[in-house]
Amino acid sequence: MLLEPLDLAVFIGYCLLIIGMGIFVSREKKGHVKNSSDYFLASKALPWWAVGASLIASNISAEQFIGMSGSGFALGLAISTYEWMAAVTLLVVAIFFLPVYIKKGIYTMPGFLLDRYDTRVRTTMAIFWLLLYVFVNLTSVLYLGALSLNTILNVPMGYGIFGLALFAMIYSIYGGLKAVAWTDVIQVVFLIAGGLATTYIALQMVGGGDAWEGLGLLRREVPGHFSMILSKGEMMIPDGAGGTRDAYLDLPGISVLVGGMWITNLSYWGFNQYITQRALAAKSLDEAQKGMIFAGFLKLLMPLIVVIPGIAAFVIVNNGIDVGFIESMKDPATGIIKSDRAYPTLLQLLPVGLKGLAFAALTAAIVSSLASMANSTSTIFTMDIYNKYIGKGASEAKQVKVGRITALVAFAVASVVAPALGALDQAFQFIQEYTGFISPGVFAIFFFGVFWKKTTSNAALTGAALSIPLSVVLKIVFPALPFIDRMGVVFLILAALMIIISLVEGKGKDHPNSIEITKELFRTSATFKIGAVLIAGITAALYIVFW
Repeated sequence: MLLEPLDLAVFIGYCLLIIGMGIFVSREKKGHVKNSSDYFLASKALPWWAVGASLIASNISAEQFIGMSGSGFALGLAISTYEWMAAVTLLVVAIFFLPVYIKKGIYTMPGFLLDRYDTRVRTTMAIFWLLLYVFVNLTSVLYLGALSLNTILNVPMGYGIFGLALFAMIYSIYGGLKAVAWTDVIQVVFLIAGGLATTYIALQMVGGGDAWEGLGLLRREVPGHFSMILSKGEMMIPDGAGGTRDAYLDLPGISVLVGGMWITNLSYWGFNQYITQRALAAKSLDEAQKGMIFAGFLKLLMPLIVVIPGIAAFVIVNNGIDVGFIESMKDPATGIIKSDRAYPTLLQLLPVGLKGLAFAALTAAIVSSLASMANSTSTIFTMDIYNKYIGKGASEAKQVKVGRITALVAFAVASVVAPALGALDQAFQFIQEYTGFISPGVFAIFFFGVFWKKTTSNAALTGAALSIPLSVVLKIVFPALPFIDRMGVVFLILAALMIIISLVEGKGKDHPNSIEITKELFRTSATFKIGAVLIAGITAALYIVFW
């Protein structure tokens, strides 16, 4: 399938707008040389709406549009728990963690660990994060993006991976976070408008031309796909090899509300460099917190954009509404219907003009996340590895140069590894599970580091070192244990070890680098309080309706 001239014009216009915007905001005043604060923290000048938009553009990527729609196809609305709980998680981070980060004036999450613990903890976690960003995050986004190009335009996977990486590099490597954040404001407009257009057309197709009837039909035809809390054995989903497996392994019932889901959410939104970096670049704490509220409202909207289309695709396939659609859902190599082909297949149904907009939205989601991940990878490597061990005393200009080279290398490595993900049925779940190998340790280190003064450096190092080995052992010994529950178990083990080590080593005394917590540190504005109440109330109502 080829894009019609109007669709192509819309898409090319989007590309030129993003590149032009990125280059424009990257300009420096005459005589000013870009320094590390300019490149890695956008000169600490982002307003709340740019912070919120950049948070969502960095988060919403191919793993949501392609991966989460695929999970919507396979197991339904239950996958929305990642989005709706994220909205509440953003409130927790804004109230309890952002004030600490901004007070410390840090550039990176490993930098916080250096300030609270020591060099060993900082370096260990810096290496973990670099490996995660390159081999899981960048790799999966490149693969899923290329999959969409292959499904929609029949672009070979290799060319798709290279093209997406090149697009993201054109404006992000030169301009740094400033270029990424300000272009994200435009990216969010495209991804929401294009995403809603795709949802509307998908529902129209299901409802015989009436989108509202289509939404009602979804609930009548596949009521199981609208269950938020899954029981063991309630739903069997494709395993990617022609068989099935229990959806409970991905979303284990009530654990998604009170268990390990909090670990993965707080680790992602509170301690993840390419997310927190946006808040650290805000004009002030108040602007950062308002940006988190804005992002929270957008997260509540996301399931309508990325999950409902997947459920609609399931009904289209299940009811045999469109033979061509069903054929497009099949993997060319195996002939098996692949869940992750749902969204790219839906894009082919859009009318001329909207197809270009939706394709631009998908591309916006992909390249904004790629740019964010690469920029954060370069920030961690430059500030926490290069400055410490390789180029001590490097000039500001040298640090910026190293950051650009690091981003380039990260893209190159991820592009080579990305094709290996082709065997997956739901790449979104792959990302969650393997990120979850690190998440329990990350959560334990930050949580105790902020809120328990007695936590020692050796205790934190133990938490960092054992997170992956414990996760691997539990996965091997208890293969039937859902990975979300496994994260909870690993966290409890690490928490117990860290408490014991800290009490024995510190003999009951506070660590010299402990953080002084006061009520004043966590004060928020009236605007924030109103927004927080609304987000919490809407989230609770959604769970009650779809329980």
